[in-house]
Amino acid sequence: MRKWFGYILIATVLVFDNSVLAIVPFPGRTGRAIQQDTTGYVSPFRDQNERCFKCHGQSKYEYSNENLGLTVKALMCSERIVDRNQFYSSNHKSFSCTDCHSEGYAEFPHPGELRMEQKFNCLDCHGGDPAYEKYQFEEIDSEYRQSTHFKLEKEGFSCWKCHNPHYYKLNIRDNKNISEAVIYDNNLCLNCHANFKNFQLLTDAMEINIVREHNWLPNQSSHFKSVRCIECHAKANDTLLVAHLIKPKEEAVRGCNECHSKNSILMSSLYKHLSKEERKSNGFVNAVMLNQSYVIGANRNEYLNLISLIIFGLVLLAIAVHIIFRIKSSIKAKGGDNVSVS
Repeated sequence: MRKWFGYILIATVLVFDNSVLAIVPFPGRTGRAIQQDTTGYVSPFRDQNERCFKCHGQSKYEYSNENLGLTVKALMCSERIVDRNQFYSSNHKSFSCTDCHSEGYAEFPHPGELRMEQKFNCLDCHGGDPAYEKYQFEEIDSEYRQSTHFKLEKEGFSCWKCHNPHYYKLNIRDNKNISEAVIYDNNLCLNCHANFKNFQLLTDAMEINIVREHNWLPNQSSHFKSVRCIECHAKANDTLLVAHLIKPKEEAVRGCNECHSKNSILMSSLYKHLSKEERKSNGFVNAVMLNQSYVIGANRNEYLNLISLIIFGLVLLAIAVHIIFRIKSSIKAKGGDNVSVS
């Protein structure tokens, strides 16, 4: 039963939270329907971006073949479809498509050589810019270069293998709902590690069964729902909000006490953002006990332990005294009965 629950959980996590898209006619294309974003965000480049979305924003597109004098309809490759809602809800929503892609894509058909152009990475835009200093992109890059993922860079691994540039959000920093943050972040990992089609693009290794690989983990389904993969598979960092140094699987956390203790590593990773804010106003014990970042063992307090032992001892003493008095009363009552009989 636990195994099947694990499979269902992974399947659920792999599904992105896609909002319902309204279908409306696209101006100038009679009878043709496109998906229109419903986020309410008005991009300064909406008109320019629509040149791209009119094809890449849906599963079907059409174009005029002037050589044959025909209108051709075709299915868009799933990897080339960009959801408007998710794009205009992402951190890159204020960008124009051609901020990252060549202006040559304004032509159709697209020149074939554009597919060979080098893609930007995070530091190309954000590196060395004081406006983005608080996000620590340089330190993230330094951690990544020590990560087990870095060895796959020649095979095509990059920032975008985990962080889709069209949908990327600063999820854990802006989200106080731990459950949502866990699902969002785990989806980044499972998109490869539980999707063999994506996994085999980067390695020739055999397919991994995530549930079977974690059979050693007690209450597996609860762990999958409550913590992120990186809590066990990445080295915690005191300064970075999200660790990027992914360790080899042999070095993954396996000890219960590393999380379920007063000095839980989760307080410096998953609950890092929440705990900093809440400790200022509530104090450590109240912050951990009163919100969703509760971890078994994390609220342990020596004074509370002592008080609990004293109360427990007093209860036992009261029970013992009660039993003694009952025994004495019973003996006395029997003694009285014997005297009256004689």
